[in-house]
This record gives sequence, C-alpha cells and structure tokens, in this order.
Amino acid sequence: MNKKLFTLLILFLSSWGLFAKENANDNHPKPAPHQLKWHEAELGVVFHYDLHVFDGKIYGQGNNRINPVEDYNIFHPEQLDTDQWIRAAKASGAKFAVLTATHETGFGLWQSDVNPYCLKAVKWRDGKGDIVRDFVNSCRKYDIQPGIYIGIRWNSLFGIHNFKAEGDGAFAQNRQAWYKRLCEKMVTEICTRYGDLFMIWFDGGADDPNGLGPNVEPIVAKYQPNCLFYHNVNRADFRWGGSESGTVGYPCWSSFPYPYSHSNATDNVADHNKLLAHGDANGKYWVPAMADTPLRGYNGRHEWFWEPGDDDKAVYPLANLMEMYEKSVGRNATLIVGLTPNPDGLIPKGDVKRLQEWGNEIQRRFGTPLAQTSSENSKKLTLNLPKGQKANYYIIQEDISKGERIRAYRIEAQINGKWKTVSEGTSVGHKRIASFPETEARKFRLVVDECTATPVIRNFSVYQVAL
Repeated sequence: MNKKLFTLLILFLSSWGLFAKENANDNHPKPAPHQLKWHEAELGVVFHYDLHVFDGKIYGQGNNRINPVEDYNIFHPEQLDTDQWIRAAKASGAKFAVLTATHETGFGLWQSDVNPYCLKAVKWRDGKGDIVRDFVNSCRKYDIQPGIYIGIRWNSLFGIHNFKAEGDGAFAQNRQAWYKRLCEKMVTEICTRYGDLFMIWFDGGADDPNGLGPNVEPIVAKYQPNCLFYHNVNRADFRWGGSESGTVGYPCWSSFPYPYSHSNATDNVADHNKLLAHGDANGKYWVPAMADTPLRGYNGRHEWFWEPGDDDKAVYPLANLMEMYEKSVGRNATLIVGLTPNPDGLIPKGDVKRLQEWGNEIQRRFGTPLAQTSSENSKKLTLNLPKGQKANYYIIQEDISKGERIRAYRIEAQINGKWKTVSEGTSVGHKRIASFPETEARKFRLVVDECTATPVIRNFSVYQVAL
C-alpha cells in the first residue's frame, strides 16, 4: 500500500476510534417523528369556545363545572368565520392550531352521533353546524396543522366532576361506566372523521383507564398513529411547563424521568412543578416542554374564553409577548397561546392586530442573522463577519434527532485579537435564544465545554436587534 495512503488510513481509523469511544455512551433519549414536528412548530394557538361565551357573564370556572347551561340555544355565532381565526393565528407565526371540541359544559362543537349534547341540538344553522369540520378545513386551507382538544374531566350536564360520576351505589357506577364508553366513542369520532391531526389534547388528562378514565390512548394510536397524544397516566408526548405564564425555566431539558408528565413519584407540588419547568438532563424519556398562556392575560386578567368588557384592556402588550417567546421557544419549549372567539364567532379586532404585530416583531428580530453556520462534529464553531459589526443576540440549535448532547457552552467574541466570553449557558435542544451585552466584533464563536457525545449543531447564528 502507498505509504501516504497508509498514513491517512491510520489517522482516519484513529480519529474514528476516538469518535466511536466518545459516542459509545450515546444512549440519551431521542424524539419520535411526531415529537420532532412538535419542536419544529415552535408556536401554536388554542381556541376556546363553549356555550357560556354567549351568556354575557364573566366566566367562573368553578360554577361552570357544576351548573349546566339551561338554554343551549344561546349558542348562535352568526358571523362565525374559522378562516378569520386561522389567518389571525398564522400572522403570529403559529404553525399549528387546536380547537376545544368539548370543554367543561360537555357541549360538543361537532355533529356527534354519540353525544346528544352537541351542535345537532341547537337551532343555529338548523342543527347542521360542525365547527370542528370548519376549523380543520380552515387549517388545511392556510397550511396550519390542526389539533383537537377534548375535555372529559368535567361535564356539568352529565354530573361528571374530576372524572367521577356524582352519586353512590349502582346508579353512579353504571353512569360512570356509560360515561367512559361515551368518551371512547367521542374520541373515535374525532379520530376518524377529520383526517390526519397534529394533536389530541385531553385537558387535565384522560386519567387512568384502569380507574375512572376511559381507555383512549389505544384509539388515538390506532386511528391517528402520527399525532401527538397528551395525555393519560401512561403516556404524554409532551409535558406542561409548570405554569400558565407562557414561559419555562432555564435550563429546560426535553428529557424527563417518566413517560408521562404527572407522576405520583413526588407528593411535593412545588418540586414537581419545578421538574415540569426544567426537565431532567439525565431523564430516560423524551417528554419536551409546553409553555401556555392566554393572549388575554394582561392587567390581572387570565382569559381562556372571551369575556364581556375586556376587548381593550386584557390583551398582552407586544413587549410581554416577546419576553414570553424568548423564555419559551428560546428555552427549548413550544409555546401555545390561547385565543378567544367572541359571540359573533370572530377573533376580536384588537387581538388580530396584536397577533400580526407579534409575528412581524419575531421576524424583525430573528428573521435575518448577521452570520450563520453549522457543524456535525465540532465543539467549536466560528462566525466570520465581513466587517466589525455590533451583535446582541444569538441562536443555537442542536440536531435533536440525535438527542440533546450539549450540557454547557459559551459564546465568545474576538476583540483586539483576544477571545472574550459574552454569554454562557447549559441546555440548548431544539432552540436556544439569548441576548448578551452589545458587542462589536468581526468574529464570534460557540464553544461547547461539556457534552455527552459529539454535538451536532444545525444552527449557530448572531443578530443585531434594536430594542
């Protein structure tokens, strides 16, 4: 063999040996394909709509859970336009949308053949309306991934309180069994009538199928194998981030110690909420974080449903929304924002305007980097700018199909020929967005100080953001 080729071969085998040794313990969890879609979406919305939107009263969750709406024909959104809903969501940059097909009243927003308490029962559209159908069609029209939220934990009409049929003896037991079967049939309808869905979301969970809860996970797995399931006591494809503030903690790891988000492993609620907010760097399961908040959460409000008199004072200012974005999407979580159709069936004008402003601001800040690079096998990446430029933000993204490998990093700027650290961090995951003191330099670099295997970095970029 040619001596030069032999030397190159030895060098290659040696370097491969080092690479193989470093990656031999690459056993961290990795996302399933549908979980990768969750990360890539980054931002979504959820539309809450129910009978009590039309009663002219401030929403009271406790009362709503136990007091049935006596006249369900108050439901009459005469200008209902789900296209308008989805256009507003898309303007914000949302990639998916979720509709509450049924919530705490038990009223269904589709043409159910198993739940008599649905749109078939009202005079609106001669009892032929199907808002789930309208919603899914609008999502597909505007290239938004559709998801459905099914609330089964409470049902004020049927007397279901925290999954349990109220009462004692054989009557309550029979009603409990009937309600479990009803829930399974409703889930089957949703899963089989509306094409592929991005997500099926059971608010408050679907409980334990061996106890009070219906056995819904096999139904979703059978008819919607590619959709996200959230959640019951056995499985959660993502986890709640521990608050409804639209933010998660930092660091925020996608790995988690259990295959579901709610566990009896700890009786301490504060400790468990901290775990939800941060995840576990050494967790064996891929259960990424969700940050959620209603758009109408300002001035002491927290409105998942439209309420009278708040159109001009409850919508978050743009600055608050950008802070949420950076502390959710920028911390490796997916952000879901609650939107509130009004009694006319429209998203209010002020809400639409703010969503457009938000989408524009995200693009203004992070749409065009000063410089950008990637690497499949390096712990150091350098950005070379054509001239000295001021920067104050960076974005890092790992190729999470290989898992989360980075455990500690720093960002450096070359100033007067010397490298100076301008920022440091731990978790990266799908996306890390962070600011640093405005610094002028021709070179910036990412240095990975700790990792569990060779980092695969799909994006390292810097930005100059005028604030």
